[in-house]
Amino acid sequence: MTAPRLDVDLDLVAQNTRVLVDRLAPRGIRVTGVSKASLGSSEVAAAMVRGGATAIGDSRVENLERLRAGDRLTPLTLIRSPMLSQVDRVVRSSDMSLNTETVVLAALSAAALREQVSHDVVLMVELGDLREGVAVDEVVGLAATVAGLAGLRLAGLGTNLACRSGIVPDQDKMDQLSALVDLVEARVGHPMTIVTGGNSANLDWAFGSGDVGRVDELRLGESILLGTEPLHRQVVAGLRTDAFTLVAEVIEVQTKPGQSWGAVGQDAFGRTPERGRPGRVRQAIVALGRQDVDPEGATPPAGMTVLAASSDHLVLDVGDHGIVVGDEITFQLDYSALVRAMTSPFVHVRPTGTTTSLPTQGAA
Repeated sequence: MTAPRLDVDLDLVAQNTRVLVDRLAPRGIRVTGVSKASLGSSEVAAAMVRGGATAIGDSRVENLERLRAGDRLTPLTLIRSPMLSQVDRVVRSSDMSLNTETVVLAALSAAALREQVSHDVVLMVELGDLREGVAVDEVVGLAATVAGLAGLRLAGLGTNLACRSGIVPDQDKMDQLSALVDLVEARVGHPMTIVTGGNSANLDWAFGSGDVGRVDELRLGESILLGTEPLHRQVVAGLRTDAFTLVAEVIEVQTKPGQSWGAVGQDAFGRTPERGRPGRVRQAIVALGRQDVDPEGATPPAGMTVLAASSDHLVLDVGDHGIVVGDEITFQLDYSALVRAMTSPFVHVRPTGTTTSLPTQGAA
């Protein structure tokens, strides 16, 4: 089989989704599966839906357009503030979008009227992570503005934590979000149908004993795809970590000195490498590089170590493994490595397990 390749076990994606859906349901929280790390794969999205996700979210309009093809029934959400240049595509490809900017909301309103659709809006609130979000004292006013825009429906509020500054989505943060929902509802005169508390970093909070308040939805990607949570990169109980496996072919095996020699300058990526360690190393090179994967996030089999990576070469100490040219080596991936592998044009993606697509209009 062609290498490098990314083997994707769709049944494990569905299984991870089901575990999370079932654990969150008693807390009154539903799951939107986030497909962006899989490059908007229809098969991965379908596996999430098969596992109980009620919607699919993605940050790229291009991915949503592929998912929407064929008049898909599964609700789709753009989980990044829309580009002004893409508002028409946004209202055609997604049912809902996360927003922060008045000028974008006005453009979405005009686009929805042109397309003769109603587009749902979630206002994102800044609670300390300093990525996207409206200041707390401006949320109610912006909500009133949205309520007056034709073609748009104010569906709810949301927040995002841990992605830029690592700020923990704890009880205090979620209580702040819930309190804002009450204020917005009093101002606009209708209930919010979605309060999206965040991403996989929220799982410790969501599985805890505290009051979830008004939060009724989480946007989950990493935990579904990789079985881990982002705050400490710990495995979530009951989840599988091997749904995605990167496979690369060995193109050289040599025993070489463990230390380089000669004057040292910068490597191909502007770093000054260390010389290595004394002794000899049984070294293998696989046909994989930084164009294809984040080497710091690619874990080889036990007994092997990643030594270095350039654009197209990944160098391993293979120890006592009987590796020869032409063999394949498998790697487990963290989130950064998965994103890069999925977006490399040189990595072949091979779905395995139950392969389906999202349901189309009229499907049973």
